[in-house]
Amino acid sequence: MKSSKLFLAETFGTFILMLGGPGTAILVPGFDGKILLVALAFGLSLLVAAYSIGPVSGCHINPAVTIGMVAAKKLQPALAPVYILGQIGGAALGGFTIWGIANGVKGFDATPANFAVNGWANLSPAGYNFGAMVIVEIVLTAILMYVVLSTTHAKFSTGFGGLTVGMTLALIHMISIPVDNTSVNPARSFGVAIFAGGDAMEQLWAFILFPVVGALVGTVVYKVIND
Repeated sequence: MKSSKLFLAETFGTFILMLGGPGTAILVPGFDGKILLVALAFGLSLLVAAYSIGPVSGCHINPAVTIGMVAAKKLQPALAPVYILGQIGGAALGGFTIWGIANGVKGFDATPANFAVNGWANLSPAGYNFGAMVIVEIVLTAILMYVVLSTTHAKFSTGFGGLTVGMTLALIHMISIPVDNTSVNPARSFGVAIFAGGDAMEQLWAFILFPVVGALVGTVVYKVIND
């Protein structure tokens, strides 16, 4: 398959994830139960993207997942840059679209406090520290990676991959939004941090590193259990 199609599919899929996930978090006013709404928005966004672009690229829409797929020998290493560049582009485009919508509201300013950024300490919704962030990003990305790889197994029910992975992402957000606003996806973190700036950009490195570590851990666990 042409690299251009893979690039465009991953760009479009990541754009959908950004609009659905961070878009819901940023544009919907706060209310009791909003965490559940945002968690479901992320899950549904991945579900929609999976069934939309899955037949083209497999719908990684996450650099950590792409790296995990390479490690699991499910993707040619030469294609990883195509996927990752598409994901970064889609995330930036999604963040820009959200900013364009929200910027029309009087008094709105894209800051780390109101642009759905990931972070710990002062950027954590509930004040969780660096160690808590590291644990949730590694453990929950590992779980996500394991589930993604499980959907590639020959015995997995055809057609249920998008639903399974989407609901997994929703569960992950229900667990960890209070800790660090949930990343498990470097592109998602990048797509909002570049507009919020400040501490969000200073802490961005962690949401690139630890989800990748988690994806590699999930790949190892999958291989130990299944191979």
